[in-house]
Amino acid sequence: MNETVVTGGSPERFGYEWAEYDELSAAYEEQFLRWLPFYKQEDWRGKSYLDVGCGMGRNSYWPASYGAKAGLAIDVDDRSLSAAKSTLASFPRVRVDKRSAYEIGETDSFDIVFSIGVIHHLEWPQRALGEMVKAVKPGGEVAIWVYGRENNGWLLWCLNPTRKILFSRMPISWVHFLSILPTAVLWLALRCGLSRIAYFRLIKTFSFRHLRSIVFDQMLPRIANYWTKLEVQSLMDEAGLKNVELQWVNEMSWAARGCKSP
Repeated sequence: MNETVVTGGSPERFGYEWAEYDELSAAYEEQFLRWLPFYKQEDWRGKSYLDVGCGMGRNSYWPASYGAKAGLAIDVDDRSLSAAKSTLASFPRVRVDKRSAYEIGETDSFDIVFSIGVIHHLEWPQRALGEMVKAVKPGGEVAIWVYGRENNGWLLWCLNPTRKILFSRMPISWVHFLSILPTAVLWLALRCGLSRIAYFRLIKTFSFRHLRSIVFDQMLPRIANYWTKLEVQSLMDEAGLKNVELQWVNEMSWAARGCKSP
């Protein structure tokens, strides 16, 4: 793999995360269904899909369990790929492969190509989205879930500068150690009534360990973009996708889906 292709992202840091948090939780299904709200369980039946930036494989697990006929889950960190292979071991029709989002190497191959929580961490998101469009069949669909700017002012004001200046430069094991402190604060705040938006109401139901994995996930990357609705729309339009639709997810993020021209 060309090393310059992945420069600027954080695949090795996310690899640490997925080696640490590699278990499959039932709560992940609820998250998956929210992240791609355009699809019901039956919509995956008989379809082929590509999961770009699969991590530990949890987002490929659900389409496979719903009856998808074939899947390909790709990532670039060996620890992520090892966790994904374990997660997806019961689905031989789903292949796990080491490939960059910038060099997918597929043309007109899948009914649905999706990427959850990855595009906003890339140095060249438009390049990756172009590869996803190339990989989907004519008439097929490309779907993404990304961080929203709306309702995330507190993250942009506080966490984002701290992450850029401090956390992104620390050894990842140190960041994980420190993550227990903001997790404890968030855990307490949720139980003291922090529930003004849908996302907080959702994560209040999660275990402390699950909550810590989310906090850690926010602290570790070198790049994290928070996009407005118009910016997400532009990203999809510039990729040449048609009939683009967007949905606000948990009042903090955006899901987008578009079709490749037949």
